[in-house]
Amino acid sequence: MRRPSPTATDPDERRLAAVVHGAFFLLLCSSFARFLTRDQGGARTGWVVALFTIFCLIYVLGHFVAPAPRPGSPPTARHLAWLATVSAVWVVLLVLAPSATWCAMPLLFAGLHALPPRLSVPLAAVLTGLVVVTEVRVADGTLNPNMVIAPPAVAAVAIAVLVRLQRQAARQRVLIDDLVRTRRDLAATERRAGVLAERQRLSTEIHDTLAQGLSSQQMLLQAAERVWETDPDAARAHLRKAAGITSRSLAEARRFVHDLAPADLAENSLPAALSALAERESGPGLAVEFHLDGEAGPLPERIEAALLRIAQGALANVREHSAATRAALTLTCLDDQISLDVADNGRGFEVAELPTEPGRTRGHGLPAMRIRARQSGGTLILESTPGEGTVVTVTVPFVAEPLKERVS
Repeated sequence: MRRPSPTATDPDERRLAAVVHGAFFLLLCSSFARFLTRDQGGARTGWVVALFTIFCLIYVLGHFVAPAPRPGSPPTARHLAWLATVSAVWVVLLVLAPSATWCAMPLLFAGLHALPPRLSVPLAAVLTGLVVVTEVRVADGTLNPNMVIAPPAVAAVAIAVLVRLQRQAARQRVLIDDLVRTRRDLAATERRAGVLAERQRLSTEIHDTLAQGLSSQQMLLQAAERVWETDPDAARAHLRKAAGITSRSLAEARRFVHDLAPADLAENSLPAALSALAERESGPGLAVEFHLDGEAGPLPERIEAALLRIAQGALANVREHSAATRAALTLTCLDDQISLDVADNGRGFEVAELPTEPGRTRGHGLPAMRIRARQSGGTLILESTPGEGTVVTVTVPFVAEPLKERVS
């Protein structure tokens, strides 16, 4: 199947080709009419008419069998062969019928338009020289200077304009290629950033739900194993509590898969969810209390979920690392911001010695809490002193939402 011409898909190219073809046929008809009215005579008339016909047919066939290359592409061998053939026929026709002089303009354009400057400029010079020689050869009387000056001047303007357009088009193609490549790189970067953000979100959610539940279950099962023989009632109590944690973790996992809010917030307000969390975390060796300061109005769901997850993560750190006996959750509600304090009386530590890079921390809890606070538009402050416990404070500004029914 023949490859479609590049002008078949570009409206500007189609209009330009139509103008060039129209100018060629107009000049060809004018040259033929001039020959019939002024130059005909002798035995060469039949040959000239035949050459005009061949010249026209070759030009027309070239448009179908040897189309011009796409802008910026090298000319094909078929197109070069067509250009050489039509130029040779024109040169012969010019010798027999000087009236065919101005048919050089469409050929000049075809050469400049399809060939690179290193080939098109010499071709334009040759065609222009033939035009000047022909005009001088057929001149009658005193030589008109315009016959010598006008063709080179017109050719020079055409060469300058078309070469300029070629170079500008080449620069535009480079810019377009750079833009396409930049957009492709940007899209790839955005995809990578999206993947990393999703990985971070998944790791944070898993840490704050499943990992904490599994850690609690492990501790309860180990405690049950230690007293299995000596205190069966306590062992069974530990097992029942582990089973309860398993049920909650399973509910959290299901809601996480469906991208829903935490299970504790499905039908409860944030204060009620924090109170239930404090009650669950309280047990032998650790007493957790909840305090509400102010009136908690309707909050954005994303802020409620973030604060609840931060409280879960902070209490998990208290249980696993602080050796505390008491902890307190304090929710302070103001008109335009809400803050959560998680304090314990544990061993504490030097905050300045805590690694700041997430990859260098021993666990994932503190980085996860910082990320949740930042994503909610808030700040997280960590205060701790060895032997005096630790306080985690999260402050989040917000715009109150209208009260609406919660959907499980």
